[in-house]
Amino acid sequence: MAVKHRRMNGRQSETGSMSIQIVVILVPVLFGFMGFAIDLGRLYLVRGELKAAADSMALAAAQKLIGTDASVLDAALAARVTINNSTGFGNRYDFGALNIGETNGNLNSDVPDPTYYETVVDALGGTGATGSEASGATAKYAKVNITADAPLTFWSFLSLGQARKTPIAARAVAGVSAPLCTACGIEPIAIAALDATDTVNFGLTPQTRYTLGYQCAGAPTPGVLGSSVQRLQFLLIDRLDADATLFPDETSQLYRIGAQGLPPNVTSAKACVSVNAAELVWATAVPLNCNLNRPPNAASNFLCGLASRFDATTVPTACANVVDADTIISAQIADTDLTDLDDYTAYVGNGRRVITIPVVDALSGTNTMTVLGFRQFLVEPNPNDVTLNPSDVNARFAALYIGSPVPVKQGSFSGCQITAGPGKVVLHQ
Repeated sequence: MAVKHRRMNGRQSETGSMSIQIVVILVPVLFGFMGFAIDLGRLYLVRGELKAAADSMALAAAQKLIGTDASVLDAALAARVTINNSTGFGNRYDFGALNIGETNGNLNSDVPDPTYYETVVDALGGTGATGSEASGATAKYAKVNITADAPLTFWSFLSLGQARKTPIAARAVAGVSAPLCTACGIEPIAIAALDATDTVNFGLTPQTRYTLGYQCAGAPTPGVLGSSVQRLQFLLIDRLDADATLFPDETSQLYRIGAQGLPPNVTSAKACVSVNAAELVWATAVPLNCNLNRPPNAASNFLCGLASRFDATTVPTACANVVDADTIISAQIADTDLTDLDDYTAYVGNGRRVITIPVVDALSGTNTMTVLGFRQFLVEPNPNDVTLNPSDVNARFAALYIGSPVPVKQGSFSGCQITAGPGKVVLHQ
């Protein structure tokens, strides 16, 4: 019996030894599976948060690429704002616990300034991590690269995760879209193409100063302002919103449009303008005879709003008839660069002086006008002044033709066949 008992103890010992070996083998497997269940999910979360931050930075930066030398500096600042958490609203990662671009002593993250490119091909294929691949005057696309450490829990018990963290990378490219067929939030004043066969500039010369004046009939022909090379007549196209509940008065609507472009509206036809669309003159802005030496009141009200882009603190005396002008101007900001410029690339302002307007086949106070495209001007102060004159007898103001370098905030780029014009900022990667 004693021998039999010893044999049974031997079998139990062998069984116990095998159990321990199985446990030793299964523990790393178990941690591996738990790592897949928890750590891998956390890594995907971190990557998603970093991608959202990179997208935000790229979109903010690209919106500031307006074709000026200073635009890349403005773009870098705008990108950084999206991850600045001093107010508690910046993008963060790892369940929103870690600031992007900072370290908590163990986990690090790195966010170089965006890099800039002239073409989307360069932006998607470029490898530069710092500095600018294109100058501010030519940059149209911004690329952001973010790398950050993600913490490991169960995988940290394995040899591959002994550092208890692993790097995660995210990248985003944003920039201008194809030319817009429908542009929203722009200024509803139309000029006629000087050359409709010129699909790039419609006969206008970039970096050239023009005088825009409201159309009038007969003599005497109004002159130009300062060093302008030519007077371009314009008309207000009809965007009166009869259903408006906020600032419904017509003078208020015209002032507000001049101050900020077309406001958002539940009816897209009121907030946007489309290529190939037929437009009519604003009903109360039908051209007058030149010898009356005054424009329609609607044109003057529009200029009153336009003047607030130079001075957003005081409503000019000539604009006293505008209902709620004091309230409307209080919500505006003036441009940060009021200087008279002959070279748009030297502009360092916030874009308030840039206007985007429809170019039509021909101006008409009675018939329809067909929109051919959109082009942009930098509004200039009057000669020897720091603003424009809303009481000008011909509703004139000077403007530098700049082409279409500034992204429009909203619009659609489908529905027409055009090869030039402003786009909007979109994600390309």
